[in-house]
Order: sequence, then structure tokens, then C-alpha cells
Amino acid sequence: MRGACGRKPRARARPRIHSGHTDELLLMNHTDLDKAPAPPPRYLALGEGRAAIDLARMWLPLAASTLRRREIRDDRLVVVLPGFGTDDRSTLPLRRFLINKGYRTVGWSLGRNLAGLDLPHTLDDLSERWDVESREPYNGEAGVPFLSDRVSEKIAALYDEYQTPITLIGWSLGGYLARETARDLPTIVDQVITMGAPVIGGPKYTAAATVFQGKNQDLDWIEEEIRKREATPIEQPITAIYSRSDGVVGWGAAIDHYSKRVKHIEVNASHIGLGFNPTVWGHVLHALDTLETAQQAGCAA
Repeated sequence: MRGACGRKPRARARPRIHSGHTDELLLMNHTDLDKAPAPPPRYLALGEGRAAIDLARMWLPLAASTLRRREIRDDRLVVVLPGFGTDDRSTLPLRRFLINKGYRTVGWSLGRNLAGLDLPHTLDDLSERWDVESREPYNGEAGVPFLSDRVSEKIAALYDEYQTPITLIGWSLGGYLARETARDLPTIVDQVITMGAPVIGGPKYTAAATVFQGKNQDLDWIEEEIRKREATPIEQPITAIYSRSDGVVGWGAAIDHYSKRVKHIEVNASHIGLGFNPTVWGHVLHALDTLETAQQAGCAA
């Protein structure tokens, strides 16, 4: 297997962190991270229009990275998972940016992420990794676990193809799926980076809750099954990017209270704009660089 020790360490400057009035960096260690999660206030939905600003601003760093494109410098494969209701097209700018920075990056290639609502299944179809309680009637509450099994199968297949560690980046629901895949594949996934991911409660503390309630799904049951998964901790390093002004996912639901190797980074950004925000891109790149540097230092030791 090719791994992090396959290449000679290279000296590189710390990645530039793009900042501005819409996304000034605010780092971890806040005293109120233990507050109970809640859905985002409705007024924050008005701020989601800021995504248009991020879409406009992303072109400068994207163009700059294209002009100074680097060769592939790391044996890892980076896979980016899209959020609810979107597909690989939504993550294309971020993936192109990371490719230009020297990381071999691909999409998840599983079509539109509909949280398993489009995938016929029963509880018996879940892998043994999901020890869920049976329920009657069943209204599709385990759609995301069923989709998570498909993601794990996809990532395992990519590992068989590339024979290299895989880093997962997930936006919103894609971040939750990235976490659960890392939990299930600890020898394959070496790092997780999430952007506005609802790690607590599933859809319960998000603006999408009404979609699932409209299908008569029991959100309390979903929340409990998600909590039970934490009995098997995620051992890989996690970078959790979140925004208190997120109008889709309540920011408290994006805080990981279980993983020992998690670093929370707060940004001032809309949920819809997280994947296009230049500051978020800077944090994602820095997280990738930090793991690569640590691995190279381990190889040199």
C-alpha cells in the first residue's frame, strides 16, 4: 500500500487564509459550546443570500490557484461529499481549488444526496454496523444510515482501486456521512473535514426538519440512533467548520462533543455559501496540509 511515507517531505509555506468583512476567522474554545442544540432562528434564513457574495469572491482564489497550479504532492485521495439536495456539481469549485493546490480530489459519484429518501429499503437492509431499534410503522427514518452504507461501500471500492489513504470532506449532510464512514472504515479514512454538518440530531435541528416530518418520520428516534453511534468513537482527526449565523443547520448541532481529536473552527458565513467561501477553503487546505506535514514528520522520525 502506498501511504504518507511514500514521498520526500517538502517545505511549504502555510496556506494563505483569505479573510474579509463577511467571514473573519473566529477560532475554537468558546465557553458556550456546551449549549443544547436548537434549530436555527428563522431570521437567519434571510442571511443565506450572502452565498451570492461568496460565489462572486471565490473566483479570485480559484483563478490564482489555477495560475499557480501545483503537481500532485500527496498520495492521499480526497473525496468531497455534497449536502442535502445537491450533487457533485455543488462541490466542483472546492474540488478544483484543491486539485490546483496539489491534492488528488474527486466527488462522491453517487448522484444527488437526498438523505436516502429516494432509496427503497427496510431496517433489515442496514449493515450490521447499525444496531438500530425496530419500529412500527417504519417511515424511512433510517434512510441516512442506509445511504451511509452505500458511501462506505464506495469509499472501500476507491481504496481498493487507489491503494492509498482517503480523506473525506463533507458539506452539511455530506459531513455527517463523512463522519460515519470514517467511523466504519478506520483503516481506510485518515481524516475528516466537515462544513456545517449536523452531527447531533440528524434533521431535527435543521431547516430541513419539516421535510422529514412531512413524511411522518420520528425525529426523536433518529436523534437517539445517532447518539448511540457515538459508543464507537471516531479516532481520526476531525476539523469541524461551523457558523453561528448558519440559517440551515443550528450551530449547536454542528459541535462534536464526543471525538477526542476534533478541532472546531467558527466562521461567519451562510450555510449555502460554506462550500464557496474563500476563508473556508483556506481552513480546509490548512487542515489537509497539517495532516500531511504531521505524517511526513512521522516518516522522518
